[in-house]
Amino acid sequence: MLYHYYMKINFQRFLAACAAVCVFSCAWAQVSVVKQEGDRIYLDTSELNRNVSVGESFKVILSSEKLVNPKTGRDLGRINRYSREGKIVETQPLYAVGEMPGAPKFSVGQEAVITFAPSAAPVSAPAVQTAEAFPAGEKSSRKMNTYPVVEREIVGAVKADFNALPGEEIAAADTKGNLVVYAQDGAELRETAVYKLPSGRKAVSVSAADVTGAGRAQAFVSVYDERKQQVSTLVFDVSDREPVLLGTLPYLVKELGCGSDKKLYAQKAFANGNKASDARELVYKDGRFSAGKKIFSAYGNRLSGVQYYPVQKAGENNFVYTASNGRLRVRLDDGKYAQSPARFASAPNRVKYKQDILSFYPSVQVYGPAGRATLAGVENTAKLGALSEQFGQYDGGKIHFLTYENGALNIRETVQLNGFVYDTSCTSGGILAPQILPGGRTTLVEIYR
Repeated sequence: MLYHYYMKINFQRFLAACAAVCVFSCAWAQVSVVKQEGDRIYLDTSELNRNVSVGESFKVILSSEKLVNPKTGRDLGRINRYSREGKIVETQPLYAVGEMPGAPKFSVGQEAVITFAPSAAPVSAPAVQTAEAFPAGEKSSRKMNTYPVVEREIVGAVKADFNALPGEEIAAADTKGNLVVYAQDGAELRETAVYKLPSGRKAVSVSAADVTGAGRAQAFVSVYDERKQQVSTLVFDVSDREPVLLGTLPYLVKELGCGSDKKLYAQKAFANGNKASDARELVYKDGRFSAGKKIFSAYGNRLSGVQYYPVQKAGENNFVYTASNGRLRVRLDDGKYAQSPARFASAPNRVKYKQDILSFYPSVQVYGPAGRATLAGVENTAKLGALSEQFGQYDGGKIHFLTYENGALNIRETVQLNGFVYDTSCTSGGILAPQILPGGRTTLVEIYR
Protein backbone atom coordinates (compact mmCIF):
# COMPACT_ATOMS: atom_id res chain seq x y z
CA MET A 1 0.00 0.00 0.00
CA LEU A 2 2.84 2.37 0.85
CA TYR A 3 4.53 1.39 -2.43
CA HIS A 4 1.46 2.51 -4.36
CA TYR A 5 1.33 5.69 -2.32
CA TYR A 6 4.91 6.64 -3.15
CA MET A 7 4.46 5.68 -6.81
CA LYS A 8 1.41 7.97 -6.94
CA ILE A 9 3.31 10.85 -5.35
CA ASN A 10 6.18 10.45 -7.83
CA PHE A 11 3.75 10.38 -10.74
CA GLN A 12 2.03 13.50 -9.41
CA ARG A 13 5.38 15.27 -9.16
CA PHE A 14 6.14 14.31 -12.78
CA LEU A 15 2.79 15.74 -13.88
CA ALA A 16 3.48 18.84 -11.80
CA ALA A 17 6.81 19.39 -13.57
CA CYS A 18 5.11 19.06 -16.96
CA ALA A 19 2.27 21.42 -16.00
CA ALA A 20 4.20 24.01 -13.98
CA VAL A 21 4.31 26.56 -16.78
CA CYS A 22 0.56 26.37 -17.32
CA VAL A 23 -0.20 26.52 -13.59
CA PHE A 24 1.61 29.78 -13.02
CA SER A 25 0.89 31.46 -16.34
CA CYS A 26 -2.77 30.52 -16.63
CA ALA A 27 -3.86 31.16 -13.02
CA TRP A 28 -5.21 34.68 -13.45
CA ALA A 29 -8.48 36.43 -12.71
CA GLN A 30 -9.99 39.51 -14.38
CA VAL A 31 -11.35 42.28 -12.15
CA SER A 32 -11.99 46.02 -12.47
CA VAL A 33 -10.74 49.25 -10.91
CA VAL A 34 -13.33 50.93 -8.66
CA LYS A 35 -11.22 53.57 -6.92
CA GLN A 36 -7.71 55.00 -6.86
CA GLU A 37 -5.86 56.99 -4.19
CA GLY A 38 -2.42 57.72 -5.61
CA ASP A 39 -0.51 54.44 -5.66
CA ARG A 40 -3.38 52.53 -3.97
CA ILE A 41 -5.81 50.90 -6.40
CA TYR A 42 -9.09 49.36 -5.23
CA LEU A 43 -10.20 46.32 -7.25
CA ASP A 44 -13.68 44.76 -7.36
CA THR A 45 -13.25 41.02 -6.63
CA SER A 46 -16.91 40.26 -5.93
CA GLU A 47 -17.37 38.18 -9.09
CA LEU A 48 -14.32 35.96 -8.65
CA ASN A 49 -14.73 32.25 -7.91
CA ARG A 50 -11.60 32.16 -5.76
CA ASN A 51 -10.08 34.20 -2.94
CA VAL A 52 -7.38 36.79 -3.50
CA SER A 53 -4.39 36.70 -1.14
CA VAL A 54 -2.03 39.40 0.05
CA GLY A 55 1.19 39.26 -1.99
CA GLU A 56 -0.43 38.32 -5.29
CA SER A 57 0.39 40.45 -8.35
CA PHE A 58 -1.94 42.53 -10.49
CA LYS A 59 -1.75 44.60 -13.67
CA VAL A 60 -4.22 47.06 -15.16
CA ILE A 61 -5.13 46.64 -18.84
CA LEU A 62 -4.16 49.88 -20.60
CA SER A 63 -5.41 48.96 -24.07
CA SER A 64 -6.79 45.95 -25.90
CA GLU A 65 -6.69 44.94 -29.57
CA LYS A 66 -8.56 42.14 -31.32
CA LEU A 67 -6.25 39.62 -33.03
CA VAL A 68 -7.55 37.95 -36.22
CA ASN A 69 -5.81 35.48 -38.55
CA PRO A 70 -5.80 37.41 -41.88
CA LYS A 71 -5.92 34.21 -43.93
CA THR A 72 -8.68 32.32 -42.13
CA GLY A 73 -10.50 35.20 -40.49
CA ARG A 74 -10.46 33.26 -37.23
CA ASP A 75 -10.70 35.32 -34.03
CA LEU A 76 -7.58 34.48 -31.98
CA GLY A 77 -8.49 36.53 -28.93
CA ARG A 78 -7.15 39.89 -27.80
CA ILE A 79 -3.74 41.48 -27.40
CA ASN A 80 -3.63 43.38 -24.11
CA ARG A 81 -1.13 46.05 -23.13
CA TYR A 82 -0.61 46.14 -19.38
CA SER A 83 0.59 48.59 -16.78
CA ARG A 84 3.56 47.85 -14.58
CA GLU A 85 3.02 45.19 -11.91
CA GLY A 86 1.52 45.97 -8.51
CA LYS A 87 1.04 43.91 -5.36
CA ILE A 88 -2.11 43.13 -3.38
CA VAL A 89 -1.64 44.55 0.14
CA GLU A 90 -5.12 44.14 1.62
CA THR A 91 -8.13 41.90 1.01
CA GLN A 92 -11.76 42.33 2.00
CA PRO A 93 -14.76 40.08 1.29
CA LEU A 94 -15.74 41.95 -1.92
CA TYR A 95 -12.67 43.94 -2.90
CA ALA A 96 -8.88 43.99 -2.75
CA VAL A 97 -6.43 46.87 -2.39
CA GLY A 98 -3.25 46.91 -4.45
CA GLU A 99 -0.22 49.15 -4.41
CA MET A 100 1.64 50.17 -7.56
CA PRO A 101 4.58 52.57 -7.02
CA GLY A 102 4.35 55.49 -9.45
CA ALA A 103 0.96 54.36 -10.72
CA PRO A 104 -0.58 56.45 -13.54
CA LYS A 105 -4.16 57.64 -13.25
CA PHE A 106 -6.58 54.81 -14.05
CA SER A 107 -10.28 55.10 -14.86
CA VAL A 108 -13.10 53.62 -12.80
CA GLY A 109 -14.20 50.44 -14.56
CA GLN A 110 -10.82 49.87 -16.21
CA GLU A 111 -10.11 46.14 -16.35
CA ALA A 112 -7.23 44.52 -14.49
CA VAL A 113 -5.91 41.02 -13.95
CA ILE A 114 -4.75 39.37 -10.73
CA THR A 115 -2.23 36.60 -11.23
CA PHE A 116 -1.31 33.73 -8.95
CA ALA A 117 1.93 34.72 -7.24
CA PRO A 118 4.42 31.95 -6.40
CA SER A 119 5.73 34.23 -3.63
CA ALA A 120 2.37 33.98 -1.88
CA ALA A 121 2.76 30.19 -1.68
CA PRO A 122 5.07 28.34 0.72
CA VAL A 123 8.83 28.82 0.38
CA SER A 124 9.13 25.49 -1.38
CA ALA A 125 7.70 25.25 -4.86
CA PRO A 126 4.28 23.61 -4.50
CA ALA A 127 3.82 20.16 -5.90
CA VAL A 128 0.60 20.42 -7.86
CA GLN A 129 -1.51 17.37 -7.15
CA THR A 130 -3.79 16.58 -10.05
CA ALA A 131 -7.31 15.28 -9.60
CA GLU A 132 -7.77 11.52 -9.51
CA ALA A 133 -10.59 9.52 -11.06
CA PHE A 134 -13.14 10.27 -8.35
CA PRO A 135 -16.82 9.38 -8.59
CA ALA A 136 -19.06 11.81 -10.50
CA GLY A 137 -19.41 15.10 -8.65
CA GLU A 138 -16.35 14.38 -6.48
CA LYS A 139 -13.49 15.96 -8.40
CA SER A 140 -11.16 18.82 -7.62
CA SER A 141 -8.43 20.48 -9.62
CA ARG A 142 -7.29 22.62 -6.69
CA LYS A 143 -3.56 23.15 -6.41
CA MET A 144 -1.99 21.23 -3.53
CA ASN A 145 1.37 21.17 -1.83
CA THR A 146 2.14 17.76 -0.35
CA TYR A 147 5.00 17.76 2.13
CA PRO A 148 7.33 14.76 2.63
CA VAL A 149 6.31 12.01 5.06
CA VAL A 150 7.30 12.44 8.72
CA GLU A 151 7.61 9.58 11.21
CA ARG A 152 4.89 10.88 13.53
CA GLU A 153 1.11 10.56 13.81
CA ILE A 154 0.10 14.23 13.87
CA VAL A 155 -3.15 15.22 15.54
CA GLY A 156 -3.13 18.88 14.53
CA ALA A 157 -0.83 21.34 12.79
CA VAL A 158 -0.85 25.09 12.24
CA LYS A 159 1.23 27.38 10.06
CA ALA A 160 2.35 30.76 11.44
CA ASP A 161 5.23 33.21 11.81
CA PHE A 162 6.64 32.10 15.15
CA ASN A 163 9.99 33.91 15.10
CA ALA A 164 9.33 37.14 13.16
CA LEU A 165 11.86 36.06 10.50
CA PRO A 166 10.98 35.77 6.81
CA GLY A 167 8.75 32.78 6.15
CA GLU A 168 6.43 30.73 8.32
CA GLU A 169 6.94 27.60 10.40
CA ILE A 170 4.62 24.70 11.21
CA ALA A 171 3.80 23.69 14.78
CA ALA A 172 2.32 20.21 15.19
CA ALA A 173 1.25 17.92 18.04
CA ASP A 174 1.49 14.13 17.71
CA THR A 175 -0.18 11.16 19.40
CA LYS A 176 2.99 10.47 21.45
CA GLY A 177 2.59 13.72 23.39
CA ASN A 178 5.11 15.89 21.52
CA LEU A 179 4.94 19.44 20.24
CA VAL A 180 7.12 19.60 17.12
CA VAL A 181 8.18 22.70 15.17
CA TYR A 182 9.13 22.37 11.50
CA ALA A 183 10.88 24.84 9.20
CA GLN A 184 10.45 24.66 5.44
CA ASP A 185 13.82 23.84 3.91
CA GLY A 186 13.29 23.81 0.16
CA ALA A 187 10.94 20.93 -0.53
CA GLU A 188 11.63 19.35 2.86
CA LEU A 189 10.32 19.85 6.39
CA ARG A 190 13.19 20.27 8.85
CA GLU A 191 12.48 19.48 12.49
CA THR A 192 13.81 22.42 14.52
CA ALA A 193 12.35 21.86 18.01
CA VAL A 194 10.57 19.17 20.03
CA TYR A 195 8.84 19.64 23.39
CA LYS A 196 7.54 16.70 25.43
CA LEU A 197 4.08 17.46 26.78
CA PRO A 198 3.29 16.55 30.42
CA SER A 199 2.56 12.85 30.94
CA GLY A 200 -1.01 11.70 30.43
CA ARG A 201 -2.01 14.67 28.24
CA LYS A 202 -3.62 13.80 24.92
CA ALA A 203 -3.45 16.51 22.26
CA VAL A 204 -6.84 17.65 20.96
CA SER A 205 -5.91 20.57 18.71
CA VAL A 206 -3.18 23.10 17.88
CA SER A 207 -3.75 26.81 17.22
CA ALA A 208 -1.53 29.84 16.74
CA ALA A 209 -1.84 33.63 16.79
CA ASP A 210 0.08 36.68 17.98
CA VAL A 211 -2.00 37.33 21.08
CA THR A 212 0.73 39.26 22.95
CA GLY A 213 1.39 41.75 20.13
CA ALA A 214 5.09 40.79 20.11
CA GLY A 215 5.21 40.48 16.32
CA ARG A 216 5.35 36.68 16.39
CA ALA A 217 2.76 33.99 17.01
CA GLN A 218 2.41 31.82 20.09
CA ALA A 219 1.39 28.15 19.88
CA PHE A 220 -1.65 26.91 21.82
CA VAL A 221 -1.87 23.14 22.34
CA SER A 222 -5.18 21.99 23.81
CA VAL A 223 -4.84 18.69 25.69
CA TYR A 224 -7.05 16.27 27.59
CA ASP A 225 -5.84 14.98 30.95
CA GLU A 226 -7.11 11.40 31.03
CA ARG A 227 -6.51 11.02 34.78
CA LYS A 228 -8.23 14.23 35.88
CA GLN A 229 -10.68 14.18 32.94
CA GLN A 230 -10.03 17.84 32.25
CA VAL A 231 -9.22 19.89 29.18
CA SER A 232 -6.54 22.57 29.36
CA THR A 233 -4.33 24.47 26.93
CA LEU A 234 -0.55 24.82 27.06
CA VAL A 235 0.79 28.11 25.67
CA PHE A 236 4.27 28.12 24.07
CA ASP A 237 6.79 30.54 22.69
CA VAL A 238 8.44 28.52 19.91
CA SER A 239 10.65 31.26 18.48
CA ASP A 240 13.85 29.43 19.46
CA ARG A 241 15.11 25.85 19.26
CA GLU A 242 13.84 25.21 22.78
CA PRO A 243 10.06 25.89 23.12
CA VAL A 244 9.22 27.81 26.28
CA LEU A 245 6.01 27.04 28.19
CA LEU A 246 4.41 30.44 28.91
CA GLY A 247 1.47 29.13 30.90
CA THR A 248 -1.47 26.74 31.19
CA LEU A 249 -5.07 27.80 30.68
CA PRO A 250 -8.10 25.90 32.08
CA TYR A 251 -9.84 26.07 28.71
CA LEU A 252 -10.12 24.47 25.32
CA VAL A 253 -8.52 27.10 23.06
CA LYS A 254 -9.25 27.06 19.33
CA GLU A 255 -8.59 29.41 16.43
CA LEU A 256 -11.59 30.53 14.39
CA GLY A 257 -11.40 32.27 11.02
CA CYS A 258 -8.68 32.64 8.39
CA GLY A 259 -5.83 35.06 7.72
CA SER A 260 -6.06 38.48 9.36
CA ASP A 261 -9.57 37.61 10.61
CA LYS A 262 -8.27 34.72 12.73
CA LYS A 263 -9.14 34.93 16.44
CA LEU A 264 -8.53 32.60 19.38
CA TYR A 265 -11.39 31.64 21.67
CA ALA A 266 -11.34 29.91 25.06
CA GLN A 267 -14.06 27.55 26.28
CA LYS A 268 -14.78 25.63 29.46
CA ALA A 269 -15.22 22.41 27.55
CA PHE A 270 -17.29 20.41 30.02
CA ALA A 271 -18.97 23.07 32.12
CA ASN A 272 -22.36 21.33 32.28
CA GLY A 273 -21.77 17.62 32.04
CA ASN A 274 -21.13 16.89 28.36
CA LYS A 275 -22.53 20.20 27.16
CA ALA A 276 -19.89 22.77 26.31
CA SER A 277 -20.26 26.35 27.48
CA ASP A 278 -20.08 29.56 25.49
CA ALA A 279 -16.59 30.75 24.62
CA ARG A 280 -14.76 34.04 25.08
CA GLU A 281 -12.09 35.67 22.95
CA LEU A 282 -8.59 35.03 24.29
CA VAL A 283 -6.75 38.19 25.38
CA TYR A 284 -3.34 39.10 26.80
CA LYS A 285 -3.18 41.73 29.52
CA ASP A 286 -0.69 42.53 32.29
CA GLY A 287 1.51 39.62 31.22
CA ARG A 288 -1.31 37.05 31.38
CA PHE A 289 -3.47 35.15 28.91
CA SER A 290 -7.14 35.00 29.88
CA ALA A 291 -10.68 34.79 28.55
CA GLY A 292 -11.92 38.28 27.63
CA LYS A 293 -15.38 39.81 27.57
CA LYS A 294 -16.24 39.14 23.93
CA ILE A 295 -18.57 36.11 23.90
CA PHE A 296 -18.86 33.46 21.21
CA SER A 297 -22.10 31.45 21.55
CA ALA A 298 -21.25 27.84 20.72
CA TYR A 299 -24.81 26.58 21.33
CA GLY A 300 -23.50 23.72 23.46
CA ASN A 301 -20.90 22.58 20.89
CA ARG A 302 -17.18 22.12 21.48
CA LEU A 303 -15.02 24.67 19.69
CA SER A 304 -13.19 21.95 17.78
CA GLY A 305 -15.84 21.81 15.03
CA VAL A 306 -17.49 25.24 14.82
CA GLN A 307 -17.10 28.61 13.06
CA TYR A 308 -18.84 31.97 12.74
CA TYR A 309 -18.95 33.50 9.25
CA PRO A 310 -21.26 35.62 7.02
CA VAL A 311 -22.23 32.62 4.92
CA GLN A 312 -25.72 33.80 3.93
CA LYS A 313 -25.06 37.52 3.42
CA ALA A 314 -22.73 40.35 4.40
CA GLY A 315 -23.23 41.91 7.81
CA GLU A 316 -24.63 38.76 9.42
CA ASN A 317 -22.43 36.12 11.04
CA ASN A 318 -23.88 32.63 10.72
CA PHE A 319 -23.06 29.82 13.14
CA VAL A 320 -21.41 26.87 11.34
CA TYR A 321 -20.97 23.55 13.14
CA THR A 322 -20.89 19.78 12.91
CA ALA A 323 -24.19 18.35 14.16
CA SER A 324 -24.48 15.17 16.23
CA ASN A 325 -25.75 13.36 13.11
CA GLY A 326 -22.43 14.08 11.35
CA ARG A 327 -23.76 16.69 8.92
CA LEU A 328 -22.45 20.23 8.57
CA ARG A 329 -25.04 22.84 9.50
CA VAL A 330 -25.38 26.60 9.08
CA ARG A 331 -27.72 28.55 11.36
CA LEU A 332 -29.37 31.01 8.96
CA ASP A 333 -30.28 34.63 9.60
CA ASP A 334 -33.93 33.71 10.30
CA GLY A 335 -32.94 31.09 12.89
CA LYS A 336 -33.57 28.13 10.57
CA TYR A 337 -30.84 25.71 9.44
CA ALA A 338 -29.23 24.56 6.22
CA GLN A 339 -27.27 21.33 6.31
CA SER A 340 -25.01 19.25 4.10
CA PRO A 341 -26.65 16.57 1.93
CA ALA A 342 -24.58 13.71 3.36
CA ARG A 343 -23.12 12.57 6.64
CA PHE A 344 -19.37 12.96 6.36
CA ALA A 345 -17.95 14.83 9.36
CA SER A 346 -16.65 11.80 11.23
CA ALA A 347 -14.34 12.32 14.21
CA PRO A 348 -11.23 10.20 14.77
CA ASN A 349 -10.18 12.19 17.86
CA ARG A 350 -12.13 10.90 20.85
CA VAL A 351 -11.66 10.94 24.62
CA LYS A 352 -13.37 9.05 27.42
CA TYR A 353 -15.13 11.43 29.80
CA LYS A 354 -16.79 9.71 32.77
CA GLN A 355 -19.04 7.08 31.12
CA ASP A 356 -19.11 8.67 27.66
CA ILE A 357 -16.95 8.80 24.55
CA LEU A 358 -16.67 12.45 23.45
CA SER A 359 -15.98 13.38 19.84
CA PHE A 360 -13.69 16.26 18.89
CA TYR A 361 -14.78 16.91 15.33
CA PRO A 362 -12.24 18.14 12.76
CA SER A 363 -12.36 21.91 12.29
CA VAL A 364 -14.71 23.36 9.69
CA GLN A 365 -12.90 26.05 7.67
CA VAL A 366 -14.93 28.87 6.08
CA TYR A 367 -13.59 31.55 3.76
CA GLY A 368 -14.45 33.71 0.75
CA PRO A 369 -16.71 36.69 0.06
CA ALA A 370 -19.59 37.31 2.46
CA GLY A 371 -22.73 35.70 1.08
CA ARG A 372 -20.69 33.48 -1.26
CA ALA A 373 -18.57 31.62 1.26
CA THR A 374 -16.93 28.22 0.86
CA LEU A 375 -16.94 25.64 3.65
CA ALA A 376 -14.24 22.97 3.90
CA GLY A 377 -15.21 19.89 5.92
CA VAL A 378 -13.56 16.53 6.58
CA GLU A 379 -14.90 13.06 5.84
CA ASN A 380 -13.01 10.10 7.30
CA THR A 381 -13.73 6.58 6.07
CA ALA A 382 -14.31 4.09 8.88
CA LYS A 383 -12.14 0.96 8.91
CA LEU A 384 -14.35 -1.27 11.03
CA GLY A 385 -17.81 0.13 10.51
CA ALA A 386 -19.70 0.76 13.72
CA LEU A 387 -16.70 -0.21 15.88
CA SER A 388 -14.77 2.80 14.62
CA GLU A 389 -17.42 5.06 16.12
CA GLN A 390 -16.13 3.95 19.51
CA PHE A 391 -12.45 3.29 18.88
CA GLY A 392 -11.69 5.75 16.08
CA GLN A 393 -10.14 3.44 13.48
CA TYR A 394 -10.11 4.92 9.98
CA ASP A 395 -8.84 4.03 6.50
CA GLY A 396 -8.74 7.32 4.64
CA GLY A 397 -10.29 10.73 4.25
CA LYS A 398 -11.50 13.52 2.00
CA ILE A 399 -11.86 17.29 2.18
CA HIS A 400 -15.23 18.46 0.85
CA PHE A 401 -15.75 22.04 -0.33
CA LEU A 402 -19.34 23.22 0.03
CA THR A 403 -21.33 26.34 -0.83
CA TYR A 404 -24.65 27.66 0.45
CA GLU A 405 -27.24 28.10 -2.27
CA ASN A 406 -31.05 28.31 -2.19
CA GLY A 407 -31.34 27.26 1.44
CA ALA A 408 -29.02 24.25 1.23
CA LEU A 409 -25.34 23.33 1.57
CA ASN A 410 -24.08 21.59 -1.55
CA ILE A 411 -20.79 19.75 -2.09
CA ARG A 412 -19.05 21.39 -5.05
CA GLU A 413 -15.59 19.80 -4.95
CA THR A 414 -13.89 16.95 -3.13
CA VAL A 415 -10.17 16.35 -2.62
CA GLN A 416 -9.34 12.68 -2.06
CA LEU A 417 -6.64 12.21 0.60
CA ASN A 418 -4.27 9.30 1.10
CA GLY A 419 -4.98 9.07 4.83
CA PHE A 420 -7.44 10.16 7.49
CA VAL A 421 -7.38 13.54 9.27
CA TYR A 422 -7.75 14.47 12.92
CA ASP A 423 -8.02 18.21 12.35
CA THR A 424 -7.46 21.01 9.84
CA SER A 425 -6.33 24.62 10.05
CA CYS A 426 -6.58 27.66 7.80
CA THR A 427 -3.40 29.16 6.32
CA SER A 428 -2.93 32.42 4.42
CA GLY A 429 -3.51 30.60 1.15
CA GLY A 430 -5.29 27.34 1.87
CA ILE A 431 -6.36 24.50 4.16
CA LEU A 432 -3.64 22.59 6.05
CA ALA A 433 -4.49 18.95 6.73
CA PRO A 434 -2.16 16.36 8.33
CA GLN A 435 -3.13 13.05 6.74
CA ILE A 436 -2.30 9.89 8.68
CA LEU A 437 -0.83 7.13 6.52
CA PRO A 438 -0.53 3.39 7.30
CA GLY A 439 1.95 2.75 10.10
CA GLY A 440 1.15 5.97 11.97
CA ARG A 441 3.15 8.24 9.68
CA THR A 442 1.95 11.61 8.42
CA THR A 443 2.21 13.81 5.39
CA LEU A 444 0.96 17.38 5.56
CA VAL A 445 -1.04 18.64 2.59
CA GLU A 446 -1.94 22.27 1.94
CA ILE A 447 -4.92 22.60 -0.37
CA TYR A 448 -5.01 26.07 -1.89
CA ARG A 449 -8.21 28.07 -1.81
